[in-house]
Amino acid sequence: MQEVCRTIQEFLSAHGIPDWLVVFIISLCPILECRLGMFTAIVLLKMNPVAGFIISFLGNILPIPFILLLINKIFELLKKIPYINKPIYWLEEKTLKKRDKIDKYGIWGLLFFVAIPLPGTGGWTGALLASLLHLDRKKSFGIICIGVFIAGLIITVLSLGFNVAVF
Repeated sequence: MQEVCRTIQEFLSAHGIPDWLVVFIISLCPILECRLGMFTAIVLLKMNPVAGFIISFLGNILPIPFILLLINKIFELLKKIPYINKPIYWLEEKTLKKRDKIDKYGIWGLLFFVAIPLPGTGGWTGALLASLLHLDRKKSFGIICIGVFIAGLIITVLSLGFNVAVF
């Protein structure tokens, strides 16, 4: 993943994108999110960790309300389009396989799901899961924000440690 971050960072920087916006863009992307945004900020760009944290947090939570509000409607429309519907059904099925924590712990399961920085978890997947399970949008947004914050703190600490160990 370090190479992915480095490639994206070098590409954007070569096109005149300032460092703070590079971190924001990486954090905005699904899969990458604030986890790799923080890594990029601290390890690759040597940004102030507090500034990097704030920028990556904001980038990560920006799409969450839109996912919570619109994804079910978008999916319903896309399911009507041949060849596009299959990936949508696949994504729904794959996401709903992760519902066990929410079924067991309720909305707090969503917090744990988003907060633990592992592949396949995070704000985007948490928002998609909350939408597919028809959880309360306001509560879900708050819980997802707290989860992204916790994940960001974990990655910040790990990135600071990685930064010291590598450099």
